[in-house]
Amino acid sequence: MSDSAVQEVLEDGHELRMGFFEHLDELRYRLTRAVLSLVAGTTIGIFFADRVLMLLQEPFCRIPTVDSCELIILNPTGNIIIYFKVALMVGGILSIPLVTYQLLMFILPGLTRKEKRYVYLSLPATTFLFCVGVVFAWRILMPPALGFLNEFQAQIFEPEWTADGYISFVTSLLFWMGVAFQTPLIFFLISLLGLVSAGTLIRQWRIAIVGAAIAAALITPTIDPVNMFLVMAPLLALYTLSIALVYIGRKLSGVDRKK
Repeated sequence: MSDSAVQEVLEDGHELRMGFFEHLDELRYRLTRAVLSLVAGTTIGIFFADRVLMLLQEPFCRIPTVDSCELIILNPTGNIIIYFKVALMVGGILSIPLVTYQLLMFILPGLTRKEKRYVYLSLPATTFLFCVGVVFAWRILMPPALGFLNEFQAQIFEPEWTADGYISFVTSLLFWMGVAFQTPLIFFLISLLGLVSAGTLIRQWRIAIVGAAIAAALITPTIDPVNMFLVMAPLLALYTLSIALVYIGRKLSGVDRKK
């Protein structure tokens, strides 16, 4: 089923439910276009990867103990791999709106016309929240994280960071924090479907803390508690914001009144 496909609508504003195989076909359709948008974004990112690399190098150059801004490459193809890794990150950032659009179009059949309007209005917020997450990680998380990693046990170890290790750490932190900042919007959209309530999120606060710890461990490829806490704190703040947005979403959709 494509965007141009004619869909019947019930009088209450809900679209007719699709069968199992129709859902699979719709999922394949959306995933294909999401991947194509990522490929297109990565292609554009190839032309800007060198500039992004220079930008990502700046925090490393500002470390007091660093004598040279040049990062170490340990294998012949390391620089090429890093270049395309950065291009892929740029492609992921550029394709965020289109990927989100495909995701929303997949779940839209379960929404009423009124709920669709709220979804469309929230669509531009995906890019905005992602950029806020990237800026937050760049300005707030990156300096103390790099400083801690560079100074940890400095009397024993002499830090010699490789290009692959440094760029992987930075791009992972920036990209996944951008994704994490979209959590409130995701919960808001789910609340429009009536699948979650603010009370449920409040009662599951223990699970939220464990989930934030796991996410922090995945986002930061280090095991030190300092960097994990730096990532966990904003994740838990986003969870708190999600509770408020879920409450608003339930009110807007009228789910509570229907009950």
